[in-house]
Amino acid sequence: METHTHTEVVSAPLDLCFEVLVDFAHYPQWFGMIQTARIVESDPAAGTWTVEYELHAIVRTIRYTLSYESKRPHRLSWKMTAGDLAAIKGSYDLVELERGLTEATCTQALDVGFWVPGPLRRIFEQSALTDSVREFKQAVEERADEID
Repeated sequence: METHTHTEVVSAPLDLCFEVLVDFAHYPQWFGMIQTARIVESDPAAGTWTVEYELHAIVRTIRYTLSYESKRPHRLSWKMTAGDLAAIKGSYDLVELERGLTEATCTQALDVGFWVPGPLRRIFEQSALTDSVREFKQAVEERADEID
């Protein structure tokens, strides 16, 4: 399973970045591929969540469940516990660069569980990760603008 990483600098406070990350119910509003996100279990005080997703892929809908653990407000990590793919694991690491400016780094490894030509798989995996981090950045910055 190959790991990919993408970093963006977000014009928003660290705490707001973390709050958007754990606002799973709103993922379909800003994350283009996600059709539905259903919270199965939630213990925000313990920093744990289980969320079922449906994603619109080019050829079909993909379903999977992720188990999340957090170290508020700096880290959110996940692993797949069930679904149509073989495995997913990843994390977001948030670092406050200065007040109102946060570095967000997403690292993810994905095993689709079926054969895809290597070059196509790598392009898809990296572009999907890059797009998702950019969509996260946009969602956080829009929410920050609403607060100001």
